[in-house]
Amino acid sequence: MSVTTQPTPSATPERNPLLERPDVRPAGVRDVLRDVGAHYAANGVIGLIFSASGPIAVTLAVGAAGGLTAAQLASWVFGIFLSAGLATVAMSLVYRQPLGFAWSIPGTVLLGPSLQHLSFPEVVGAFFTAGVLILALGASGIVRRIMAAIPMPIVMAMVAAVFLRFGTDIVTSTRDNPVVAAPMVFAFVALTAIPVLGRFVPPVLGALVVGVVAVLASGQFAFDSDGPLFASPVFTAPEFTWAAQLELVVPLAITVLIVQNGQGIAVLRAAGHRPPVNVFAVSSGLFSVLNAGFGAVSACVTGPTNALLTSSGEKHRQYTGAVVYGVLSLVCALLAPTLVRFMLATPEAFVLALGGIAMIKALQQAFVTAFATTFTLGSLVTFVVTIADLNLFNIHAAFWGLLVGYVASRLLERDDHDKEES
Repeated sequence: MSVTTQPTPSATPERNPLLERPDVRPAGVRDVLRDVGAHYAANGVIGLIFSASGPIAVTLAVGAAGGLTAAQLASWVFGIFLSAGLATVAMSLVYRQPLGFAWSIPGTVLLGPSLQHLSFPEVVGAFFTAGVLILALGASGIVRRIMAAIPMPIVMAMVAAVFLRFGTDIVTSTRDNPVVAAPMVFAFVALTAIPVLGRFVPPVLGALVVGVVAVLASGQFAFDSDGPLFASPVFTAPEFTWAAQLELVVPLAITVLIVQNGQGIAVLRAAGHRPPVNVFAVSSGLFSVLNAGFGAVSACVTGPTNALLTSSGEKHRQYTGAVVYGVLSLVCALLAPTLVRFMLATPEAFVLALGGIAMIKALQQAFVTAFATTFTLGSLVTFVVTIADLNLFNIHAAFWGLLVGYVASRLLERDDHDKEES
């Protein structure tokens, strides 16, 4: 992942317009066709595979445990891919940056216990309210001010803690299913170590191709052809109850704006881009309301997806990978039931190994940024609290890691803060 040093775009938010304007003219079809290449298309495909595998498995597990019908689950999958595709394509073309949207996996996880005692219409009502709250907070400009106040090393320490499992997934998948994962790791190492080969076949793309061959050759792909081909979204009428609103709305909003969008913003800045923080928040709110109409969890910008989209190639062409990811997301929305069956037929080791391989450079950069220079104690506290999985009040551990790490840094690293503010 390419890294450049640049001024933080939100260092003086009061001087910037509320909704950040693009620095360049929007990209057209000719621009995309000129700028796209194997590296960027591969990044987009791998981003899609990542989104359509583990996160979808989490969604299906939570929904099934909560008693959702097959139609409601298919509608949920349709909604999250539809919003991800529309938001990613529109934002990436307008800003000419790889601005990848997805949906809140921590938000999905926190729904598990709630669906045990709340009805699905009550949960959908909380989705609608959370979307409106996210939109209002984005329109207020407060999100950009919060993100500007937290030093980048502390934010990247949170990212490092969240991304760490992708690195360990390479080890566990190779141990558990060496027939599939080991050839993928070998291909990635070989293509990375031999630059001449890597110029013709991007290392991550090579790992993907080798993994597909290994899965098919080992007979570990078992696709169930029974079931509908295209999505048939359904509308679940929301119920607005105090119990659901108090339990879910604030945790969902914090997870989207601080935890998820915060990761995406940090990853994009580390890659040398200038993400529009307030526009991210407003867009997340708008598309969260759209998702709620299909009975789906909140939309957001995510760290892993954007790390994959910025993992290789020239910075000014990386937006094309996001466009590929967005277009494929729209296809997945249309074919949601088929996609679910297809991904469930793929061995877990393939998905884990591919995700870990694709994320390894992003994980490396997160550690370098977090611990290389200043705010190292605050970064360490953030990392430890996040990795300890401290969940309070249904709010993801990454938020508490940021909060505790920032407070510790303010108290114990005053010189670093004075230097940054001077």
